[in-house]
Amino acid sequence: MPEISCAKKDATRRLKITAGHLNKIIEMIQDDVYCLDVIQQAAAVRGAIKKAEEVLLSNHLKTCVVRSIKTNDEEKTISELIELYRKIN
Repeated sequence: MPEISCAKKDATRRLKITAGHLNKIIEMIQDDVYCLDVIQQAAAVRGAIKKAEEVLLSNHLKTCVVRSIKTNDEEKTISELIELYRKIN
């Protein structure tokens, strides 16, 4: 199995922390915590997920996309990136 890159380790760490944070939000809802406090914490989780996505995308651009360009397979990569953009927007 190939070694996991630093970016993937970082994204994994961030998402594990986020998963714990999400579980706390569920507890907040079950404990009837003030709605605006729950929403604020949910926004923090969304931000954490977005940051993990940024780490993964940056790693993808620096590795897979660069390799694709070097091997003249950029059309496939461009299509993948356009499809990703459509899904996230």
